[in-house]
Amino acid sequence: MSIIIVDENWLVKSVPELTIKDSHVTLKFLTPPKRIFRHGWHSWTLTSWLDPSVPPLTNRSSEFRLRDEDPSYALSNKHTSSWVGAVELEPDRILLIGALDLGGRLEFEFSSVTAFYESGDGEWLITFGSEDQVFSSYARSLSLKFGKTRFATPPRVWCSWYSLYRWIDQAAIKNILSGLDGLPFDVIQVDDGWQVAYGDWEPNQNFSFGMKKLASDIQSTGRRAGLWIAPFMASKKSALYHRHPDWLLRDENGKHVQVGLTWEGRPYALDTSHPELLEWLTKMIQTVRSWGISYLKLDFLYAGALPGKRYKNIPREQAYRNALQVVRDAAGDAYILACGAPIIPSLGLVDGLRIGPDVTPYWVNKPLAEWLNNPSEASSVNAIRTCLHRLWLNPIVHTDPDVAFFRSRYNDLSRVENQMLLDLGTISGFKSTSDLPQWLDDGQFEDLRQYLLVKAVTRKVGRYQYSINGRLVDFEPHVHFKRGLAAPIWFARNLGLIKIILRQVLPAVWESRLHPK
Repeated sequence: MSIIIVDENWLVKSVPELTIKDSHVTLKFLTPPKRIFRHGWHSWTLTSWLDPSVPPLTNRSSEFRLRDEDPSYALSNKHTSSWVGAVELEPDRILLIGALDLGGRLEFEFSSVTAFYESGDGEWLITFGSEDQVFSSYARSLSLKFGKTRFATPPRVWCSWYSLYRWIDQAAIKNILSGLDGLPFDVIQVDDGWQVAYGDWEPNQNFSFGMKKLASDIQSTGRRAGLWIAPFMASKKSALYHRHPDWLLRDENGKHVQVGLTWEGRPYALDTSHPELLEWLTKMIQTVRSWGISYLKLDFLYAGALPGKRYKNIPREQAYRNALQVVRDAAGDAYILACGAPIIPSLGLVDGLRIGPDVTPYWVNKPLAEWLNNPSEASSVNAIRTCLHRLWLNPIVHTDPDVAFFRSRYNDLSRVENQMLLDLGTISGFKSTSDLPQWLDDGQFEDLRQYLLVKAVTRKVGRYQYSINGRLVDFEPHVHFKRGLAAPIWFARNLGLIKIILRQVLPAVWESRLHPK
């Protein structure tokens, strides 16, 4: 175990960059840091600069806590960070410590930070300088260790999720294809709702023509066909769940490990170390590729790294990365976008990476986010907050902040809020939307076309400030999480789900009834 007293003399002599190999490294400060940088475990998990004097937020709902946090540390009374953490000693004087191997975690106390590996020793990068300097240094080291995306630029994507959600069918997609004429999308991606069940990745009755025909229809428009899959989980209604119970991850008591609340109930995690599961993954991905799918959106990937008893006694993040390597090999030259994914273990194996929670056509779901202390809940403001703190990953992987909205129909975002999402997409370079063409008037259609076509000149001018073609964009008013009413959990949960039904589900159901079958 290495213990380092951080004072001015040590900073001058030992850094700007130092690599240490150890299972535990503790940095002790003579004065408490002004701010600490906490990095979340997977795509949706809160990532932000925090006030170290304020106790950590504990997600009050167990079903959302399981989905949005690393379960091993979700109830910790210390600020806990995954792989990388940083402290602000003075304005723009940042000391960063980051793991260069899998399984790295950090715990912050009043005037110290302890970095440790869940299993064995590993390398740590310690670097000191400005915020941009230290995160660039860490990104460079990660790239050398794990690799980076193979594509020069991210694709421009139309995705079905944020308009139709699970209420999709082949007729709807075909109508949408004709309506998107004149828009320079590279990919048309069909999201959740096409499959029989989570775990049974075959087309359901709404896609009776088959996915090969759908992919062909998309390709006939000059675009690539994309498909959503959650390869590391299975729902109870799937055939896989019943046929292969030995493929399921189990806890210390032998019970199946749930992945948290989803749009298909509470699915179960698969054991990503099981050799038969890995064989199945290879065949499943190869089948999907044989349909003509060349863009894969892989979701809920954290299920492959949840704590539990595995077939092989290997660290959970190593099991995850091994399984993701199997998927990568089977996918060939397809573009892989990872969502709900453990960040560092995914690098080098995926091309795009969701870097925040899902956006919504409203600013915040207060009952689920603020009342339950869940800054990782799907809400546009939550997405903006975490995405801003992960843009430093951009040299390694395409950073996906999620979709932007151009429609006014079924959109409760204010003009300023909507612009924040557009600006974030412009800064990240990953541009996508789910707006149905029939929801756009002529002006909105043209705004979308220009958004996809124009490459803006962007420049970071502050921690939360950017210049876009000379226009100053200030995100700072939107990055601070507001703790809300401490309402009963059942009340907050149900009220929040009602908002989802009213603002997301009902418009999707209504629209699905309108298009000709």
